[in-house]
Amino acid sequence: MRSLAPGIKLITSFSRDSWYRFFILLLTFVFYTTYHLSRKPISIVKSQLHRNCSNVIHPADLNITDNDTWCDWAPFDQNNYRNLFGVLDNCFLVAYAIGMFFSGIFGERLPLRYYLSSGMILSGIFTALFGLGFYWQIHSLWYYCLVQALNGLVQTTGWPAVVACVGNWFGKGKRGLIMGVWNSHTSVGNILGSLIAGVYVSSAWGLSFIVPGIIIAVAGVICFLFLVESKSHLRLEGNVLLYACGLVEQEPLLRNSSSNEEIFSANTSTAVETVEDHTEAISFCGALRIPGVVEFSLCLLFAKLVSYTFLYWLPLYIANVAHFDPKEAGDLSTLFDVGGIVGGILAGLISDYSGGRATTCCAMLIIAAPMVSMLLWCGALVNGPYALITTAVSADLGTHECLRGNSRALSTVTAIIDGTGSIGAAVGPLLAGLISPTGWNNVFYMLIAADVLACLLLSRLVYKEVRGWCGYTTRLRG
Repeated sequence: MRSLAPGIKLITSFSRDSWYRFFILLLTFVFYTTYHLSRKPISIVKSQLHRNCSNVIHPADLNITDNDTWCDWAPFDQNNYRNLFGVLDNCFLVAYAIGMFFSGIFGERLPLRYYLSSGMILSGIFTALFGLGFYWQIHSLWYYCLVQALNGLVQTTGWPAVVACVGNWFGKGKRGLIMGVWNSHTSVGNILGSLIAGVYVSSAWGLSFIVPGIIIAVAGVICFLFLVESKSHLRLEGNVLLYACGLVEQEPLLRNSSSNEEIFSANTSTAVETVEDHTEAISFCGALRIPGVVEFSLCLLFAKLVSYTFLYWLPLYIANVAHFDPKEAGDLSTLFDVGGIVGGILAGLISDYSGGRATTCCAMLIIAAPMVSMLLWCGALVNGPYALITTAVSADLGTHECLRGNSRALSTVTAIIDGTGSIGAAVGPLLAGLISPTGWNNVFYMLIAADVLACLLLSRLVYKEVRGWCGYTTRLRG
């Protein structure tokens, strides 16, 4: 008797439900990869906007008035160029931080497919507009600041939407590991953004923005065409299909449960009626009262301060200190993000095994403090807690037992945590721009201090987790 080919056996061993989950995981991974891909070019282009022109051969027919700045791009050809770069970064990051607090509220109330796809298309437009300044010969700081600020606002549509979408489809079992792998989209996007921007930075830096802008806009169209927000949408579109495939479940996938279900579990319920969630979306103050939200939010503030300082200033630091050209500096800076991929997976795996999210984050941040100058190790130890807090921790808190089954808190909780972290993301590059003229060593001291503060803010939660491991019980709040 002939048997099926092994590959076909593997494919047919998964239910249609499992394939939908895998498809959503892959789609959201690609979508948020493009978000970070479109943020990265500015850090690569900085070293091209202001460089040491005395080492550059100028055209013979060009009348040179200043041998040191003739090849720089105004208005970044002045001695205060680092401060101007800091202002440019903060136009994006401050707008992002402010918008994030409102993004989760909108995300709970608007269709995620429309919300996410429109944000991606608009982000592509604003990213491309920055690059078009090269071809339109725009030398106004206000133009670039305005484009950055608008881009920061529309980019807030991404994180709450993709986390809420994944949360709608996936259960709680092995959440740290699965989301640690999934959250590598942040580092993958940074790496791809660096490589794509590096291709064009020396010849036509405008394309370093235009190409990523086109990529995220195309991804937005794909999102509109293919994203399924949750399983309930499949029920609403056609219960006949669900009857045939046995996909109907009565319990929301992200409801708090003690079971350790597998992420691609094919277990289904025999219930056939569509159950709609009539619970009200949680308020901002209500989300803040969930135990652990404030501590993890403030910890993320300092973790993102460190991560985004590297994101926006590392290529320029390498170019200034090691005297690499912009492309080489951008390529070398990807080591930080390679470490981030490993760190995110490792943090999720350890926290799943130990059950201690806060302890895992605190331990990695303590080890990271003396290693801020070692790109690969620092990337792993800083981005590990960053990834864990913004994914598994946010999902845990968004389905905390004090919510009593209200599954509509996830987007708001995610936005609060990431919005608070985005304040640190705005402050870090600004401080780097102000401190770097006094010496790069002082920037690293600032990053070490931020790491230590992030650890201290988790001390109460670490204490509770250690007591739990020792057999003590704590009274639940909420």
